[in-house]
Amino acid sequence: MSDFLLSQILIGIAICTDTLSFQFKERKKIVACLLISCTLISLHFMLLGHWTAAGLGLIAAIRFTTSIFSTSKKLMGLFLCATIIISICTYAGLLSILGCAGGLFGTVASFCKEDKLLRQLMLIGTSLWLVHNFLAGSPGAVLMEAIFISSNVVGYFRFYILPKKQALHP
Repeated sequence: MSDFLLSQILIGIAICTDTLSFQFKERKKIVACLLISCTLISLHFMLLGHWTAAGLGLIAAIRFTTSIFSTSKKLMGLFLCATIIISICTYAGLLSILGCAGGLFGTVASFCKEDKLLRQLMLIGTSLWLVHNFLAGSPGAVLMEAIFISSNVVGYFRFYILPKKQALHP
């Protein structure tokens, strides 16, 4: 089996955990699904030789593990610095810049105390990763980010838009 095919299989599994993540209301469940997904995504990028994305995926997995137990702004600052350092150390042009920016939004999102802002910031970060994955040549990762964005929007609608509409029109 080629590294590319194995990378796409890993992304296929990550798609399942990503899709599931934003169908939960509880922040800890959202973040736990994202931890699994980030680990698989990191392995995917290792197989493709995209080292900034692979390193950022590992940092994201550690970050999500940490943010399950804490929303400390000091820890958030530590992960923001780690994201920048990894991006500088593995710099490979535009892909590194996109990955870093997506990672920074994901870091701030994962330390949000409320899921509403987490969802909004993740939408921005995921959009950056969507462009990254397209330029990186990973169709599975592009599909994953598109599904992730869709799942996030559906969850946001279910938990924040629909209840307001129902309250106005009982």
